[in-house]
Parts: sequence; structure tokens; C-alpha cells
Amino acid sequence: MTTIRDLFDHNRAWAAEMERTRPGFFTGLVKQQRPKFMWIGCSDSRVPANQITGLEPGEVFVHRNVANVVVHSDLNALSAIQFAVEMLKVEHIMVVGHYGCGGVMAALHGSRIGLADNWIRHIQDVRDRHKALLESLAPERRADALVDLNVIEQVVNVGVSTVMVDAWAKGQKVTVHGWAFGVHDGLLQDLGMSVSSTESLESLYPAAVARAAARAG
Repeated sequence: MTTIRDLFDHNRAWAAEMERTRPGFFTGLVKQQRPKFMWIGCSDSRVPANQITGLEPGEVFVHRNVANVVVHSDLNALSAIQFAVEMLKVEHIMVVGHYGCGGVMAALHGSRIGLADNWIRHIQDVRDRHKALLESLAPERRADALVDLNVIEQVVNVGVSTVMVDAWAKGQKVTVHGWAFGVHDGLLQDLGMSVSSTESLESLYPAAVARAAARAG
């Protein structure tokens, strides 16, 4: 069983190995973070942004919560997005869901968890919005479809935020992408929802939803 003491031991071994193989790595890291990427993902411990994408410390700015939800009342998420866009000048924001997501499963089946039910209600809104689509699918395919649909809806929420509306109005080049990660195979899937302007939201949304339905059908 891994203990807290083991975590410190692993950390020291990792830091020593990094300094041995790449002298000056931490000296360079402390000077400035200039990531091109922001990752908005689920808090699930099986979905680590850096390892999945092969990016190193300093290369991706990360915000995580239960089921990768972005809502307009969440000042935590919106502040992170604003910092990434306005201060760090990231070029890509990836909203990343994952198959087998517990939050999505709870929303799909109406399971009660506790305080988190209030957060999962946002995913239930996605479920209800696409009720006809989901009910047209085989029961065993609905969870994966809702993962995809939830990502697509959260890309929309990022895209219509004041942060992105203002950035695009100023001509800033930043694209919001919708992806899903397969815990079962370690692979990322592009959901065809990559938005680089306010205008592109409307045209890309129905096609992305249709692709989600086709993948699950």
C-alpha cells in the first residue's frame, strides 16, 4: 500500500532523475510558464493531462472538476479560462471528457450522490436536452454518447463565455476543442467540435451532435 511518505520519496527520486538527465530543467521552469494549451478535464484520477498528451510541466495549464463541466456561475472555471487566455495567451483550450465517467453515469441514471447532485444537475440538463437522441440508442451505448454530448455542450459554454467572446472580438487566435479520452485504451478522440470564432459555434454544433449519435448508434 502506497503511503504519504512514499509520495515524498517518489517526488525526490523523480526530481533527482530530472536533474540528472536534464540539468537546469527546474531552473528554466521557475522562470516563466508559457503554455500553448489549456486542458479542462474531469478530476478522475485515471485522466492525467500531461501523461495523456505527452506534455511536460509548464506546457499545459489545467483546470479539472467533476465531469469537466463549465457553467457561467462557476467563477473558478471562468477565472482559470480568463487567466489562460488573457495572461498566458494559450492558443488551444481542450475540453476533455472520458468514457466511464462516474459523474456522467450518475446523471444518466439519476443516481443520488449527495452534495455533488447539485453539480451533476448540469449534466442532467445535457441529458434532458438530448433525451430523444439518447433514448434512440441501445442502453449500453447511452453513457458514452452522453460523455460526448456533455463535452460538446461544455465547448459551447466556453465559447459563449465573455472571456472567449471578447478574445475573439479582438482577433486573438485561440481555438476551443472537444475531445474524449478512452480509459479502456488510452486514446483521445476528436469529437469534431473545434471552435475558433463565435460564428463557428452555430455551424459546428449540429454536425458534432450528429457525429456523437452516429458513433453510438
